Amino acid sequence: MHSFTGGADGGFSQEDDNLILDQFGDLYGTTANGGSTACPFGCGVVFKLNASGEETVLHSFTGGTDGADPFAGLVRDAAGIFYGSTESGTVNGAGVVFRLTPAGDLLVLHSFTGGSDGGCSFGSLILDRSGNLYGAAGCGGAFPGAGAIFKLSPAGRDTVLYNFTGGNDGSGPVGPLVRDASGNLYGVTEFGGASGQGVVFKLDPSGNETVLHAFAGGADGAVRTAGVTRDASGNLYAPRLAAAPSAQV
Repeated sequence: MHSFTGGADGGFSQEDDNLILDQFGDLYGTTANGGSTACPFGCGVVFKLNASGEETVLHSFTGGTDGADPFAGLVRDAAGIFYGSTESGTVNGAGVVFRLTPAGDLLVLHSFTGGSDGGCSFGSLILDRSGNLYGAAGCGGAFPGAGAIFKLSPAGRDTVLYNFTGGNDGSGPVGPLVRDASGNLYGVTEFGGASGQGVVFKLDPSGNETVLHAFAGGADGAVRTAGVTRDASGNLYAPRLAAAPSAQV
């Protein structure tokens, strides 16, 4: 449909499964590279593809206050507004959460400091009915480098829901979160846990974390960059490394 060149049109669209399809058959997504040459491999873009495969770049990140390297896909609200995050960029290099209209007008809702509020958001955000955004910060946090889970109000007010310690509770949350009807959040970390191979966790609305599974790096594998999927019965599934391509945990 469209082959990225790595130039102004973008390059390295990592979360192809998170493309958004509208009622006209247009697709929307992100590329982590390409676009502005202010970054070594390009700062990334948000793009639109029509049904004929013609691309429109809605926003080309500059690596400045608008961020850089949007590894994650987009989410869209009922009004057709897109939300996403960048892994890096800004003065602190920790990335941003942004709002983007279909016309390409971008507003930064929050600039991460890489400190207590976290930073380096790799996974797609999730959106609740009140317009709050939830995501995983892969770096920063109260325990430097261990990451955090955050909530962002529609006005851009940032609340850290949980700070990982880097111990048995995990370290470096990656991938998108999932949220159930009771407001519990589920996700994975890349590191930490009893064996240092990452964990699958549950976070309740009060900010209490439960480790559902700690990967050992053996027959059960080890999580890397993907998040979890939750089925109608509440079972969680996560792709894992050093085992079958995907398995129930």
